[in-house]
Amino acid sequence: MAEQTATMSPRKWRIIGPGIVVAATGVGAGDLVATLVAGSNYGYLLLWAVIVGTIFKIVLVEGAGRYSLASGRTIFAGWRTLGRWTTWYFGPYIVVWGFVYGATAMLSSALPLATMMPAVPLEAWAIGTGLIGFALVWWGKYPLVEKVMALFVGIMFVTVVGAAVLTLPNLGEILTGLVPIIPEGGLITTLALAGGVGGTITLAAYGYWLREKGWSDASWMRVMRLDNAVAYVITGVFVIAMLVVGAELLYSANIAISTGDRGLLDLSGVLAERYGAVFGVVFLVGFWASSFSSLIGVWNGVSLMFADFVGTTRGLELDDRRMHAGGTYYRAYVLWLTFPPMILVFLGQPIAVILAYGVLGALFMPFLALTLLGLLNTDRTPKEWRNGWFGNALLAICALVFLALGANELVKAITGFVTNLQGGA
Repeated sequence: MAEQTATMSPRKWRIIGPGIVVAATGVGAGDLVATLVAGSNYGYLLLWAVIVGTIFKIVLVEGAGRYSLASGRTIFAGWRTLGRWTTWYFGPYIVVWGFVYGATAMLSSALPLATMMPAVPLEAWAIGTGLIGFALVWWGKYPLVEKVMALFVGIMFVTVVGAAVLTLPNLGEILTGLVPIIPEGGLITTLALAGGVGGTITLAAYGYWLREKGWSDASWMRVMRLDNAVAYVITGVFVIAMLVVGAELLYSANIAISTGDRGLLDLSGVLAERYGAVFGVVFLVGFWASSFSSLIGVWNGVSLMFADFVGTTRGLELDDRRMHAGGTYYRAYVLWLTFPPMILVFLGQPIAVILAYGVLGALFMPFLALTLLGLLNTDRTPKEWRNGWFGNALLAICALVFLALGANELVKAITGFVTNLQGGA
């Protein structure tokens, strides 16, 4: 028995893995900018919302992981048991999402590189990052993805947390942000922070990364929960650090920045002016790490989801090679993420595609929360691993927040579409 324990301990506690991958994938430049802007507009008032958002993601990812380990099924196979409507939604979503996200991820990764080395055009950097991502994940080797992600998380920690430390934050003021207050006119910003910390579709990819890691049944439940919690605590540290930077560096000096990914370029300039050109460049490296880690994670994780979607829809056996990393369907989606979106890099993003992306994307997080409620409270999950009242309460709150955010995003998407049509006329 002692010999068995000695053999199992290193294996069970080698926990830097799927959680760090899903967290690094989920925290992209957009999440960091949103938190930065919140700090620059409201100081520390919304710190509590960032913490709530981190808890939401821990709950959602734990639910997805618990279902996969307890049932032995993938999340998409679980969705199929809830009715064919899940396939009708998820199929168009993953296709349209991949087309638009591919271009978005390549451009986001290219921005800091083009800023540091402007002699090379932005579009060339975008194509280059897409091709590097393609090469890294084509064969579907999860251990390589995990190591790359751990490296990027280290770079992000040094740069993002380093920027917060440089601003010499006031601990007393930070503590005031723990009191739940919604500033006047800041309801949507508050909901966005609570719902926007760390990923969308990549949350559902967690179960696939568990499988790639070899954590395949309920005996890994405790390790999975620790892995998930540690990873999202790290995520929380990143976004809190950006809130600190926004509050201390921008809010106090009344400095405005852009709301898109270029907001991090603006911040790099402010940091360079305040602390020297070297740190401005170092922060750009962190910006690149946050964007490129999201690209790598999506190219690998969402391709695994697509392979499962196609194989399960076609009724293939679970062990069919085409449904797994490096298989036919996996590689088909890697190709889809990489090459067709290059058209958007050069031509811009068509209004109709953006509308579809916005509408389908706005519905995904409430879709995930509500379907997890269905999966984790019925015989689709073994009894000992079903939700209790507390888990159901947290998932229900998640669903309500994401429904409100989704409705807001739908209104914005449709309003923008109508405005563009009227402008064209």
